[in-house]
Amino acid sequence: VHLRVVDDGVGVPPDMLEAIFDPFVQVDSSPTRSAEGTGLGLAISRSLVAGFGGALSAESMEGAGSVFTVSLRRVVTAGAD
Repeated sequence: VHLRVVDDGVGVPPDMLEAIFDPFVQVDSSPTRSAEGTGLGLAISRSLVAGFGGALSAESMEGAGSVFTVSLRRVVTAGAD
């Protein structure tokens, strides 16, 4: 299963694309930034998805928004009805 979330925000610079999943990392960390938040949402989300055996990834282009994809695999257990 792949769940994609698309936004039309400011986008993420290529050199920060993996870093945005680290706790407390924000694309704009200046004191006058316009976006709120602590930088924990994506770190927590990736951890939760990993706990289910999945992956959370991001694609982005500065000025054109981002696409976040949650990928989960189906697990079939023997003897399940």
